[in-house]
Amino acid sequence: MTAAVGAGTVWEGLVGQRHAIEALRAAAGGHGMSHAWLFTGPPGSGRSNAAVAFAAALQCERSGVERGCGTCHACHTVLAGSHADVKRVSTEGLSLGVEFIRDLVRSAALSPAGRGWQVIVVEDADRLTERAVNALLKAIEEPAARTVWMLCAPTVEDVLPTIASRCRMVTLSTPSAADVAAFLARTEGVPDALASYAANASQGHIGRARALARDEATRNRRRDVVSIPASLTSLGRCMDAAKRLAEVTKEEADVVTGDLDAREKVDLDAAYGVVERGRRPREYAPALALLLKDQKSRAKRRQLDVVDRALMDLVSVYRDAIALATGAAGELVNGEIRADIEQVVATASPELNLRRIGWIFEAREQMLEFNVPVPLALESMMVALMAPDGSVR
Repeated sequence: MTAAVGAGTVWEGLVGQRHAIEALRAAAGGHGMSHAWLFTGPPGSGRSNAAVAFAAALQCERSGVERGCGTCHACHTVLAGSHADVKRVSTEGLSLGVEFIRDLVRSAALSPAGRGWQVIVVEDADRLTERAVNALLKAIEEPAARTVWMLCAPTVEDVLPTIASRCRMVTLSTPSAADVAAFLARTEGVPDALASYAANASQGHIGRARALARDEATRNRRRDVVSIPASLTSLGRCMDAAKRLAEVTKEEADVVTGDLDAREKVDLDAAYGVVERGRRPREYAPALALLLKDQKSRAKRRQLDVVDRALMDLVSVYRDAIALATGAAGELVNGEIRADIEQVVATASPELNLRRIGWIFEAREQMLEFNVPVPLALESMMVALMAPDGSVR
C-alpha cells in the first residue's frame, strides 16, 4: 500500500491526487496563483476537500514548501471552518439562488480581516441558477485584489463556459482502491480486509469508503442493494425490490434530515419568542413557511443523493458480471457476492447487462433531471432489469 502525499499536512485527505497537490502547493507558494479556481472531479474524489486544503495553505503561517503544514493556528481554523477569511458555501437544497450569491458577492468585495487572502469556496457550483451564475460572473471578471474564488463541480461542462474560462482548472481523478484502502487503514485504524472491502465497494468515493469502514449498518444496506440483480426473477419480486429500495433510501435520508429539521424548528421558535411568550408574532408565519420549504427541498435532495448512490451500487454488479463473462483483468467490485454475480452471468449476455446499465442511468436521469417520483422510476427500472431480452422496453 502506498503512503499518501503530504501525510500529516492539510493535503493528507486528498487520496491519490499527487499531481493536483503539486500544482496547488506551487500556487500557494506564489507560482501560478489565480483569483479564480475550478475544481472538478467525480463524486467522492475530494473536490471540496482539495479547495479547503488549498485555502488552508494560502492562510498558513509557514512559508515555502511548508505552507499547508496542518499544525499552525491558521491551518487549524480553516480546516475547522472557523477562519474569519475563509467562507465555505454549499446547499442542502436543489439549487443556489441569486439572492444568496449576491450577498456573497457583496461580502467578497470587502477586504480580508487578516493580512492574507479572502477565500470563498462554492462547493456546489453546478447547482447555481442561471441568474446566480450571472451575478457570480461579474465578481470573477472584476475580482477584489485579495479575494480568491474556488468553485467545485463534477465536470467543467457543469459550469457555464463564461465562468470556466476565467478559472484555473484543477482536475481530480478517482483514486485507486489500493490508495483508498491504505488511507482507511491509516486514518480509521480498520483491519486490512475491511479497508480493502470498503475501498472496492466505494469505487473510489472517499466519504462512502469511510462510512462503509466505520458502520456495519451502512455495509448491510449496501449488501441489500447489490443482492437485488440476482433476485429479480418475477414481476412481484421486481415490485417488492423497488418498494423496498424507495423505503430504505427515504428512511436513510430521514435519519440525517429529521434531527436537523427539529433543531431548526426549535431555533426558529426561540428566535421569535414563541416558547417564552406563548404566542406567535406576525412575522413568524412567513419565516416558518420559508423554513419548511427549505427543509422539504433538502429532504428531497438527500433522498435523491441516497438513491443515486444505490443505483451506482447496482451498476457495479452488472459491471462485475460483464467483467466476469469477458474475462477482463482486475478485481471485482463485489467479490463478496461472487455467487450472485455468476448467476447474473449465467442468465444474461454481456450485451444485455450493458443495456441494463443504460436503463439504470435512464432511471437516474428521470429522477434527477425530470423530477419523476422515485417509486415510479424504480418500479419501471426493476421490471426492465428482469426481462431476459429487454422486451419490456
